[in-house]
Amino acid sequence: MSFSQEIFYIGHVFLAAILGAVIGLERERFVGLAGIRTYATVALGSCLFGIISLYASPASDPSRIAAQIVSGIGFLGAGVILRDRGNVKGLTTAATLWATASVGLAVSLQMYVISIFSTFVIVGLLALHRVPGWLNWKFQHRESKGEE
Repeated sequence: MSFSQEIFYIGHVFLAAILGAVIGLERERFVGLAGIRTYATVALGSCLFGIISLYASPASDPSRIAAQIVSGIGFLGAGVILRDRGNVKGLTTAATLWATASVGLAVSLQMYVISIFSTFVIVGLLALHRVPGWLNWKFQHRESKGEE
């Protein structure tokens, strides 16, 4: 890889970190389990692994490293999930860490539009619980199904 290519990919890593930080900002402001640094690092790491997989061994299949990112982040997410007296906490954090890794990987594969769009969809989904009436609808829907 030439020096100019490395400089080009520094931009990828930086973009992935920024997109991860955007997701992490929302989590840090409203939840606190994992924040800006965690999400930025997950996206950055996934992007870097994606870039490495493209150049590490041209003879091998680059999708192997991408597949390991998915399972590795799943393992990380499992450590975030807590169960306490029947209540489960951390599922959303685990899911968003996993989705953030995919954003970083998309950046590494030069899928800029989809990675930026996905970032804003993730942030929008995380913000749903602050929409007026969302909790009322959620609990009414649960009660109508007979769930408690």
